[in-house]
This record gives sequence, C-alpha cells and structure tokens, in this order.
Amino acid sequence: MTIFEKILAGDVPSYKVAENEKCLAFLDVFPLKEGHVLVIPKSPIDYIFDIDNQDLSDLHLFSKKVAIAMKSVLSCNRIGLAVIGLEVPHAHIHLVPIDSVEDINFSKPKIEVDSNRMLEISLAISQAFQKLD
Repeated sequence: MTIFEKILAGDVPSYKVAENEKCLAFLDVFPLKEGHVLVIPKSPIDYIFDIDNQDLSDLHLFSKKVAIAMKSVLSCNRIGLAVIGLEVPHAHIHLVPIDSVEDINFSKPKIEVDSNRMLEISLAISQAFQKLD
C-alpha cells in the first residue's frame, strides 16, 4: 500500500485542501515552497498516462480549480505544475507556487514548514476552493 493510499484510507494524516469523488489534494509535507500541493486520483494507478481519458481530464480540471484557489491566497506569480511520477507509485500532480523556474526545481532541498503554518495554508486554500463551487 502506497503512502497516498494510506492517506486516502485515513491511516496517515494529511493537510487536505480539496476533495471530490475522484480526486484529493493535500499539502506536500516535503515541499519545495510553502503551499506546495499534491493532487492525486483516488484510484490507485501508478503511471499518470495509464489513467483513462475521462479520469485524466477530471484530474487536470480538479487540479486547475485547486491552482486557482492556491493563487488567490498565496503570494506568488504563478502556480507551476509538474508530473514526475517516480517518487510514489501512485499518479500525482505537483502544484507549486512559483516566482521563477528555480522554484520548481526538484533537485533543490525541500523546506521545512511548521505544522501550524501548514494548517493555516491548508485551511486558506480549502476555503478559497469552496468559494469556487
């Protein structure tokens, strides 16, 4: 069972920012920048391009809505999107607040964010996401 499946099952806590019947978005606990979000399908599919077309479309549209919510509450020029697909054998999209291309460089060391700040960010994004409905 992957860490993402454990998060979906409620066995591992997460800083959830958004959810629907097919997708879940939560803060990355090893972020590149404050507010770095992971978006996953609830189906345990390893490789993003193995997802059927409708579910892949749904995942991207959900990610877009999360990114819009993120942009409304985080101080950044844009929300960058990356799919690497090697860290966890469960398809996922990284949404990273960026001001330059270096902000989404995965070879850089990850930052530490205090748990209170993580909670504050997750609540802000979640509230902004809910307003988009």
